[in-house]
Amino acid sequence: METQATMNYNRIAKAIDYIKIHFKKQPNLDDVAEKINLSPAHFQRMFTEWAGTSPKRFLQYISIEHAKKMLKEEQATLFETTFETGLSSTSRLHDLFVNIEGMTPAEYKNGGKNLYINYSFAESPFGALITAATAKGVCYMAFEDDEEKALSNLKAKFPNATFQRKLDLLQQNALFIFQNDWSKLSEIKLHLKGTDFQLKVWESLLKIPMGKLSTYGYIAEQVGSPKASRAVGTAIGSNPVAFLIPCHRVIQSSGVFGGYMWGATRKTAIIGWERAKTYKENAQHGLV
Repeated sequence: METQATMNYNRIAKAIDYIKIHFKKQPNLDDVAEKINLSPAHFQRMFTEWAGTSPKRFLQYISIEHAKKMLKEEQATLFETTFETGLSSTSRLHDLFVNIEGMTPAEYKNGGKNLYINYSFAESPFGALITAATAKGVCYMAFEDDEEKALSNLKAKFPNATFQRKLDLLQQNALFIFQNDWSKLSEIKLHLKGTDFQLKVWESLLKIPMGKLSTYGYIAEQVGSPKASRAVGTAIGSNPVAFLIPCHRVIQSSGVFGGYMWGATRKTAIIGWERAKTYKENAQHGLV
């Protein structure tokens, strides 16, 4: 059964789709609200509650012009320590709290035969998701409305592992990232199956601050393989942990957001939502 949170996200996704398709006409609030069968007042209220900003400002955050401007202004300083130390805790959330450990060959051999994996389903601001963890950390997180399909996709990653539907502390810590109050956030441990190169790429994504963007070419430089943009793109595309490893923050150098394993509209929604969140926090601290 579709929950209220999922219903609201699906309406917002539909609105974002409509705005992206008709952006040249610059649809107003009434047009968009009508398209998703809500009154303009209800739509404005629901959207502002979800995004923390108005639909009009959100539109600016997801425009190609805004993305290009961000890349131009911020790329030069993105990974510098001096810049990072000046950032708010929200912006550095992934870098500070998320810790990746690679699985050993012994752990994932024979389809993960030696692994015991707990999994659970949850809501997020971007739709329903499945989270799974071994005894060492979260090994999988994916957006998926259909629970059967979500479980089937998880089992395909570790076909011979032992699975149990159970929400454990490792998953709870990971899911807490979707809450508004991060003051009590604990370290989030990830236990991931990947090559050395993939793990290196995923670790570099943690350094992209929330509300900022990077490019495939720049990530390739960061991992010491400046000519391997394509390989970097493949590694990013095989990220097994949605949102926590922020592959959604990597876009094309043209400013186009590009594809996303869990849907281009969801990528747009997350980028806009994060930008609104960090802008609001920076405004509260007089940084904008």
